Amino acid sequence: KENKPTSSSRIPLGLIWQGLSDFTFPPESSQENGRLMLADGGVAEKGDPKVNSGGGSGGVSNGYPTSTVQSPKEGAGGVPTGAPRTLVVQQTSLDRPRETWSKKMDFLLSVIGYAVDLGNVWRFPYICYQNGGGAFLLPYMLMAVFGGVPLFYMELALGQFHRSGCISIWKHICPIFKGVGFAICIIALYIAFYYNTIMAWALYYLLASFRPTLPWTTCSNPWNTVNCLRYLSTDSNVTWTNTSTSPAEEFYTRQVLQVHLSPGLHQLGSVSWQLALCLLFIFTIVYFSIWKGVKTSGKVVWVTATFPYLVLLVLLVRGATLPGAWRGVVFYLKPDWGKLLSTTVWIDAAAQIFFSLGPGFGVLLAFASYNPFHNNCYKDALVTSSVNCLTSFLSGFVIFTVLGYMAEMRKIGVETVAKDAGPSLLFIIYAEAIANMPAATFFAIIFFLMIIMLGLDSTFAGLEGVITAMLDEFPQLLSRRRELFVLGLVCVCYLGALSTLTYGGAFVVKLFEEYATGPAVITVVFLEVIAVSWFYGTSRFCADVNMMLGFSPGLFWRVCWVAICPIFLLFIIVSFLAFPPEVKLFDYVYPPWTTVLGYCIGVSSFICVPAYMVYHLLTAKGTFKQRLLNGITPVPSGPHSDIIITHAV
Repeated sequence: KENKPTSSSRIPLGLIWQGLSDFTFPPESSQENGRLMLADGGVAEKGDPKVNSGGGSGGVSNGYPTSTVQSPKEGAGGVPTGAPRTLVVQQTSLDRPRETWSKKMDFLLSVIGYAVDLGNVWRFPYICYQNGGGAFLLPYMLMAVFGGVPLFYMELALGQFHRSGCISIWKHICPIFKGVGFAICIIALYIAFYYNTIMAWALYYLLASFRPTLPWTTCSNPWNTVNCLRYLSTDSNVTWTNTSTSPAEEFYTRQVLQVHLSPGLHQLGSVSWQLALCLLFIFTIVYFSIWKGVKTSGKVVWVTATFPYLVLLVLLVRGATLPGAWRGVVFYLKPDWGKLLSTTVWIDAAAQIFFSLGPGFGVLLAFASYNPFHNNCYKDALVTSSVNCLTSFLSGFVIFTVLGYMAEMRKIGVETVAKDAGPSLLFIIYAEAIANMPAATFFAIIFFLMIIMLGLDSTFAGLEGVITAMLDEFPQLLSRRRELFVLGLVCVCYLGALSTLTYGGAFVVKLFEEYATGPAVITVVFLEVIAVSWFYGTSRFCADVNMMLGFSPGLFWRVCWVAICPIFLLFIIVSFLAFPPEVKLFDYVYPPWTTVLGYCIGVSSFICVPAYMVYHLLTAKGTFKQRLLNGITPVPSGPHSDIIITHAV
């Protein structure tokens, strides 16, 4: 009789039976010569606990109990001894099968969309010209080859092999470091608190772009001041002074942010209802894109990850045809080799490549965990990291052709136009340049739509990292309630972002950006590399990669993981502590107490690492030495570790 499995996920081809699904023993030899060939190549002999015939109970394959069914006619008064018996085995999974990407391109576009974010558009061009132009590309590429790409490759391989999120994966690597996973989730929440607010600003601009006249082109609006001055080369009777402000700057600071209504972080003011509605719309899109898992988000990224490249290409062609574009390109790429002697250049290169590729945020682990076991993650790492770096380089041309145009129109130097960094570069300088182009409305719409798309797929990825981690850590509680859990997570992120929607919200965004994520996530990745390379062991990790891909990582990768990557990360950490950033936004200089507040926010996530180590040592059994040994001993993991035999008759 066939015993129906209780699990919902049946795997029909598990054991390989001689004679396909039915195997009939000869009458005399059934008890003496009965043998079953197992999937792992082993042979079950008579009396082997792996095979249990009749009505008893025993173990199957890996020691799990079997449930067998006897025909009513068997045993006393049943089928006579020696009669043929039919054996039917069904293999099922103890857990629900793990979701996988519908297509390989869904995974690649998701990783590219995560890595290519707003920072590629504003941070890389600014840092590049600030640190020697074309000369900066040398330290940038060196840091990418020896630091960024090896970390990127390592995370993809870890996630794909162990098929776990950033919390539960640690039991397979080094259990005592499990606090790293919780720290990553807290950091991801901090990012969600401020990152989506930038998209809300872009949405505000997008809606304003549908007006007949772009509102940041004139000084006759209610929010403008007497210092507002529309200054271009065509306005010969206008004189620009140090107190003058452009209409684009006043629209950004006084209408969108309304930062003039807040004196600083000590008094943020009320929440802007316009931005609150914009952010609500953004989070609504985010929720319905990720609520069902990678099956839905993998489809959405076909739009959000590809559309920005189309817009970048259009803007590049348009920028290259503007008068003065060559001035911006020369300023962007002209090498200043003397700056390579400065430590700051190398620090900026290391930090830029690290935050650009984005290891340590749990996203690469989560995305790779949904891959087929034998997917070539090595090639994926090289392709996606290369696309990311090239996109940053391309964005520099898009930005600086327009900055050269602005410098030409105002008859000033490019360095004067490009003095602003961060979102101001996009929302003030670039927005003003677009407003003075022919077909300004069209270019404004596609530009701010691109900004929203760049932010959306990065948000999808960041929240998916948290969702995957929590679902893998608490599967019994959350696996069947994913939609409700995602809804709760999005609501928490929205409530946490309310402080960034106030009149002083821009100050909060800057504080989170400087302190809440940077130092903490770099320290977390440093511990991750140490745990994988020194505790788990590079040899064991390379053997895992060999099992997946059919080849083992070469000497270069081993040296990077063991020595170069830890030194690379330690270099960034020490430089940050030695040279803390001077935080300033517009005319507001952050007071000393905000530095203390920033460090407290950063430590609040990292504190999970030592806290869990103490918890693990206190709750484990045995002597202190045994507890410590168990804490650094990984639980074996493999591609089929979750499959067991539940029925054998």
